Amino acid sequence: MSNVSLIERLGLYWRLVRLHRPIGTLLLLWPTLWAVFIASAGQPEAYTVFAFCAGTLLMRSAGCAINDFADRDFDRHVKRTSDRPLTAGLIAPWEAVAVFVVLSLVALPLVLPFNPLTWGLAVVAAFLAASYPFTKRFLAIPQAYLGVAFGFGIPMAYAAVLGTVPLSGWVMLAANIAWAVAYDTEYAMVDRDDDLRIGIRTSAITFGRFDLAAVMICYAMALALLGWVGQMERLGPAYYAGLGAAAAIAAYHWTLIRSRSREGCFRAFNHNNWFGAAVFAGVLVDALLASPGR
Repeated sequence: MSNVSLIERLGLYWRLVRLHRPIGTLLLLWPTLWAVFIASAGQPEAYTVFAFCAGTLLMRSAGCAINDFADRDFDRHVKRTSDRPLTAGLIAPWEAVAVFVVLSLVALPLVLPFNPLTWGLAVVAAFLAASYPFTKRFLAIPQAYLGVAFGFGIPMAYAAVLGTVPLSGWVMLAANIAWAVAYDTEYAMVDRDDDLRIGIRTSAITFGRFDLAAVMICYAMALALLGWVGQMERLGPAYYAGLGAAAAIAAYHWTLIRSRSREGCFRAFNHNNWFGAAVFAGVLVDALLASPGR
């Protein structure tokens, strides 16, 4: 490792934090933006948008680093992950931990202009990001924990904008958990054979032959909960049109995963970017069309 140039090492760190694969960042970003725009009635302050976008990128990257540290002895046995820099021996375990710490510290100042509730929730979010990778050793559905970790920007956004987290914020977090179980089960279906062999727990293994039904039920739960958010926040038809588009995207995912092929399941997972984008488009258009008095 000592013969690796600085440029090459930076490239390894780039791969460690998955900057070459932005889908993970987008899956965190969309629900965070749902919350930012709904909490602010479609008129968020520029710094709030910047802070949550930058924080999402930094904490997703930090989460990838600590994930690879936790899974370094498993990843080499999984076809999809065997070439990751840490498990391949291209960087040392301490480097992954250092990257996690540095990125977390860089993200920390972003929340300082907000209120103490937001600071407290940020601490919880950091704990969730650091602990999630280890849940795959004992939780039957670690994807649900991932949903909490990936969605904790939701209560943080409500807290930053309103100084409190109303019921709609927690319902939106529950929706994100259901969505995360859906898309990460699709992801886990890609690795199911490898995970069974090495003893990792995933929802794809827990659901077994009911995996397809479970994925679609989770999509339905996510959409129903988002519909409830719309009722509580008195959102208009454009928002529900966005949910309708997301439902059509979920139905398309069924066609991709029904054969349970690695390629189809991986395509469905990556396509969830458009599910999140559809919901956000509904939020945004609804805000643009909303009357000033709403």
